[in-house]
Amino acid sequence: MIFEVEFEKNSNLPLSEYPRPQFKRQSYLCLNGFWDYKIERNGGSVSQGKINVPYSPESDLSGVLYQVKGGDVLTYERTFTLPSDFNKGVVLLNFGACDQETTVYINGEKVGENYGGYLPFTFDITAYLKSGENTLKVVVLDDADSDIYGRGKQTYKRGGIWYTATSGIWQTVFLESVPKNYIRSIKLTPNYDEKTLKVSADTVGSGEIKVEVMDGDAVISTAVGVNEVTLDVSLCKEWNLNSPELYKVFVSYCDDRVESYFGLRKFSIIEKGGYKLFALNNKPIFNNGLLDQGYYHKGFYTPESNKRMYDDVLTAKTLGYNMLRKHIKVEPLLWYYYCDVLGVLVWQDMINGGAKYKSHRIMLAPFINLHLNDKNYKSMGRSEKSREQYYKEAYGLQDLLYNVVSLCVYTPFNEAWGQFDAVKVTSDLRKRDNTRLYDHASGWQDMGAGDFQSRHIYFRKARMKNDGKRILALTEFGGYSLQVKGHVFSNKKFGYKFFKTQRDLETAYKNLYENEIIPLIKNQGLCATVYTELTDVEDEVNGILTFDRALKLNREFLVEINGKIYESFDEKFNK
Repeated sequence: MIFEVEFEKNSNLPLSEYPRPQFKRQSYLCLNGFWDYKIERNGGSVSQGKINVPYSPESDLSGVLYQVKGGDVLTYERTFTLPSDFNKGVVLLNFGACDQETTVYINGEKVGENYGGYLPFTFDITAYLKSGENTLKVVVLDDADSDIYGRGKQTYKRGGIWYTATSGIWQTVFLESVPKNYIRSIKLTPNYDEKTLKVSADTVGSGEIKVEVMDGDAVISTAVGVNEVTLDVSLCKEWNLNSPELYKVFVSYCDDRVESYFGLRKFSIIEKGGYKLFALNNKPIFNNGLLDQGYYHKGFYTPESNKRMYDDVLTAKTLGYNMLRKHIKVEPLLWYYYCDVLGVLVWQDMINGGAKYKSHRIMLAPFINLHLNDKNYKSMGRSEKSREQYYKEAYGLQDLLYNVVSLCVYTPFNEAWGQFDAVKVTSDLRKRDNTRLYDHASGWQDMGAGDFQSRHIYFRKARMKNDGKRILALTEFGGYSLQVKGHVFSNKKFGYKFFKTQRDLETAYKNLYENEIIPLIKNQGLCATVYTELTDVEDEVNGILTFDRALKLNREFLVEINGKIYESFDEKFNK
């Protein structure tokens, strides 16, 4: 069935929609909204008052507008009272994400700690609760210059391709309650060829799981077993980009019950005409994508509404693109849900980190096609602790997004930003999840691994030669820039090639695709492109949309160009 998306109306709480559609319970108490906060440095307060959670203090929507830096202590505090029928035996406190080192207290007692800024975490707070009003305190330390944690594109000196650092809570905080025997997580693994669905559950306690696959209100498949079952889903239609069919999945265990969903699909590599090609459901398709930084002009890492995230994905889809490359950021789970519902493929970057990047690696090497040794940890700025943290975050990201239907490609490293052991890292990641493809080193620093012959090309014509060993992919290009009066973030501007008018931009865009991209499809079997980019971000004006989401190019023009791309690919590979 085709899912419909609903949004909260007239809510006093920001981003109050249920934040975890792949693992949903009826129990839900959203803690977003205004909290007390204090920022201290060297023992003295530098800012305090009210902060609008889950917006980082650097953003407009937080109401704070303060840049937290290394050495600052950011403290959040609020009270809550559980509804009388809320507690089913265990109360769990969930954070969508909090950057970077987080310590949580309930009623003055330490509950636990979390390290890293991009993944969700949960604490069992049952033993710390009291009847009536409870106090929740969150203490955060964040250093965007840290060489240990993933930091994405965060920086204290905004400019070019680097953006304002964010800190603290930036995704939804919520409470839920479960029985003492409950489901911690589930994994849904569809087998497209055999028309089966494997469901695995991590549980607390002992007992059997019961799984039901639903088509609307009708149960079309069911199974019972201990921790893992395999269901016949031959009655399910396939998930594809034109008809993104999804089916609800209910998993019951003792007195616990969670709702999820799955799509019957397969990502693989096939060979045709001497070329390796990306395939969806055993059919070669062209991945025609946009680079998506996931920045929002009032909330930075956090959108002003969940509908804003949905609208961004819908815009890409209606303009004729079929893929978004989520660039060096992890989104709230709802963003991936919207891609599943709308039928938009996702390429997901792992989060980069390590020591300060050396200019010769990121400014010189790519433009002379120089691929350097990524086993030299000192040169790459990767200490042992940093490498360990990378694995923790990468594995955690795989676990978090395993059930996302649209996610087809992982990018372990981008442009040598903290790259190390790319061959081994890619192998290790594939062992944990072999249902996706891997672009092991997007852009350059190619170690010959992964599934893609992946290049970034700016400042020159797109010329590539397919070696026939991997999928040929142009994973960043374009960056054509236009400032739109009344829709600029600042007086500064950064881009790869500037144009003064919409007409000039459209002429260049058309020439780029018709004279460079389409010939590469026809002559070299090019199978994927990622145009830079979906939206402007702060001073960077490369977007097809402005930072506040005004479209720079004519809608019909983009739809026509994108249609020609698919026609060229299908003419060569799908006749």
